[in-house]
Amino acid sequence: MKKDVVLYASIIIDISHENVDRVFQYRIPEELLPQIRIGTQVQVPFGAGNRTRKGFVVEITDKAEYDIAKIKEIAGVVSGSVTAGSQLIELAWWMKERYGSTMNQALKTVLPVKRKVKARNKQVVETLVTGECAGTADRNPEQQEHAKAAALSPEHGNVTLNPEQQKIVTAFRTAYDRGERTPWLIHGITGSGKTEVYMDMIDHVLAQGRQVIVLIPEIALTYQTVMRFYRRFGSRICVMHSRLSAGERYDQFERAKNGETDIMIGARSALFTPFPRLGLIIVDEEHESAYKSEVTPRYHAREVAEKLAQMNDAQLVMGSATPSVEAYARAEAGLYRLFTLTRRAVSGSIPPTTEVVDLRQEMQAGNKSIFSRRLKELIGDRLLKKEQVMLFMNRRGYSSFVSCRSCGEAVKCPHCDVSLTLHNRNRLVCHYCGYTIPLPKTCPTCGSPYLAGFGIGTQKIEELTRQMFPEARVLRMDLDTTSKKGGHEAILSAFAKGEADILIGTQMIVKGHDFPGVTLVGILAADVSLYAPDYRCGERTFELLVQAAGRAGRGRRPGIAVIQTYMPDHYSIQAAARQDYGAFFRQEMGYRRLMAYPPACHLLTMQVAGKDEELTGHMMDLIRESVVRRFGAETAVIGPVPAPVYKVNDIYRKILYMKQENYDILIRIQKYIQDRWDETEDCRKLTIQYDFT
Repeated sequence: MKKDVVLYASIIIDISHENVDRVFQYRIPEELLPQIRIGTQVQVPFGAGNRTRKGFVVEITDKAEYDIAKIKEIAGVVSGSVTAGSQLIELAWWMKERYGSTMNQALKTVLPVKRKVKARNKQVVETLVTGECAGTADRNPEQQEHAKAAALSPEHGNVTLNPEQQKIVTAFRTAYDRGERTPWLIHGITGSGKTEVYMDMIDHVLAQGRQVIVLIPEIALTYQTVMRFYRRFGSRICVMHSRLSAGERYDQFERAKNGETDIMIGARSALFTPFPRLGLIIVDEEHESAYKSEVTPRYHAREVAEKLAQMNDAQLVMGSATPSVEAYARAEAGLYRLFTLTRRAVSGSIPPTTEVVDLRQEMQAGNKSIFSRRLKELIGDRLLKKEQVMLFMNRRGYSSFVSCRSCGEAVKCPHCDVSLTLHNRNRLVCHYCGYTIPLPKTCPTCGSPYLAGFGIGTQKIEELTRQMFPEARVLRMDLDTTSKKGGHEAILSAFAKGEADILIGTQMIVKGHDFPGVTLVGILAADVSLYAPDYRCGERTFELLVQAAGRAGRGRRPGIAVIQTYMPDHYSIQAAARQDYGAFFRQEMGYRRLMAYPPACHLLTMQVAGKDEELTGHMMDLIRESVVRRFGAETAVIGPVPAPVYKVNDIYRKILYMKQENYDILIRIQKYIQDRWDETEDCRKLTIQYDFT
């Protein structure tokens, strides 16, 4: 008779401890096998005297990692062991399996870390209100207190919804009460009032005693939206933002777990709030790339939110003026319910008129300025009318790079495979590793004195704008001007209060801001993002142009957006000019199907990095040969190729791409590679990272 297989459980004793990767292995008694799974809370003998402590199961295996005689047994399962903590551990296991990480990496992503916490302010909102109250030094103390109190006070009464908004809210209430939990995608044009719809949905869920997570891509750039939630719901809200220390973040999670708050607003990490009665997850600006983690596990918040909603019988609602191709494809396939908002929420407000200017024709006409003749004319007109202007450039710095006119070589970072960027006319900076040098007087390659800056950035635009419109009050918003604490809020607040006529900036200025005084948006280099080495560059360009144009005319005065481009016939630019998402989606999906890119196909990207260039390349060649030999008949294997930036901080990086319609096969490939990797001595000198899309 065959002996039964003995199973062991890896258990974390204290999931709030900083060192979450310290697990202990216990034997699972046969009688407890049916009750134990990942995330189950158990009682185990621990420490001197074998006193029992509670712990969580994070892994189940048939391999003993210690002397079998020394492995103790689990004492029992904790009654009512499905807690918010156990759910997060179960979610971590799912993320480990789906995104190819270790369990420790997944646990550190989802579990709040307990560290020493300083005395907490009465309300976390105060850290954000400082932005709304910025620039009030000229007010007396009584006025300043009044302004702060107004910011903290909840709104009384609900905002009146238009028929489109009300139709969605009514449908939500009906579906929610029936227990229908298909994810929702709201495709609403810029300014259509998605936030008002979200708030009515939240009201309905809170009334049933459940809790809500609201994801916003970047808190610092969307403080207007956050303040609207505060004025509606007051102290029922917690905010998770980048200024919080690890201890303060843990403190906010504890408040949520203990029922002291009902709504958590934050970036993607807010998704792991341990709410015991989670009823609704909202993912605002669903298309934003900030929802994709850049560290292992490289999860996407949209996918994790969908899994978390399933685990909690909660509703997932996503919204965007430019939905991601992946989300919209799922809606077209019937996996998401699709709703549309086609009207702006403000009465009398209409989407802006959009004009496309061909910069090739401007050059032929002798205009070498960064401002087309049409844009220059419109800026002058808006200044005369005391209306505001936004100028968008998807770059920062004084110019893109400095190169030699004699030998043609650009001045590059010695540690990274990129050109240095010129800042303030006197220093060159690497935006990857921070390497900085003064602007050299001669070419480092050939010694020629003929060095010149090429390309253009926000600093240069600011300088030229002040020269061309000396009477204008100009603000610039990019990473350089917002690096100090409160920088974002100070600039946005000043512009919102009419203290400037023109706001110049990078992507920061087009992310969800609502400035009723803006009637003109100029997009100075619409096609820059089309040259990125990324199959999503057309999608990124369309999103940026639609979002940028959508900042114009959000009040009662009509708006105009001017798109300046050298590629006026590109479908992304044409569709953005017409604000026609459907036309863009059809062409983009045709391209994705033709090239077998997501969502038409699944893609596993594997990157290997190391200081030894030869070893890095050799290991990648071995991995490719192994994958092709085992999976090549059913999977397209491309590469290895150098990463878009091949060297960063003296580390060389190579990439292997694997395309497959079946996601499960890609997971099998990843596990196969990792098993071989763990068994190879040379791999200890290298790092490996996986990314599933």
